[in-house]
Amino acid sequence: MNAIADLNEQTDRSLLIVEDDKPFLERLSRAMESRGFSVTSCDTVSDGLAQIGKSAPAFAVVDLRLGDGNGLDVVSALKKKRPDARAIVLTGYGNIATAVTAVKMGAIDYLSKPADADDIVAALLSTNTDKSELPANPMSADRVRWEHIQRIYEMCNRNVSETARRLNMHRRTLQRILAKRAPR
Repeated sequence: MNAIADLNEQTDRSLLIVEDDKPFLERLSRAMESRGFSVTSCDTVSDGLAQIGKSAPAFAVVDLRLGDGNGLDVVSALKKKRPDARAIVLTGYGNIATAVTAVKMGAIDYLSKPADADDIVAALLSTNTDKSELPANPMSADRVRWEHIQRIYEMCNRNVSETARRLNMHRRTLQRILAKRAPR
């Protein structure tokens, strides 16, 4: 992997991950550690800001919407404390306006969830002149829909009725979707 070779050239491999989805945070932390980063993880904006106050990392992966605020506050604080830091913003609620705001506040990239660890490493280590490559196997629209439904289902503590209400979907339709295997 070219990205891993680029990381080996870095002397400071500190990475701050700020994400309120605990299972995703744990998986991403393990994946980034296995790729050579020294990971510190937080699940709130206040914890992220406190960590930056202690020691500003060289890299950051920050969720846009967190339980106690906006992840852009973490990106902004990181860029003030360490202007050479490379931060990317992850979100499941992407739109052009927030992407532009994230870049203006110092983020080098803006990725939508679910993001693969390899994509995150590539975004963190890319140079400004590199263009992101199209994914070799992009998710189908059915798979993206299924992932979104699963995420909301988990957020509703696996309550089918509540999930159906939030997705504005009939409960039986949701039950049929949940009973099927994930599309490719």
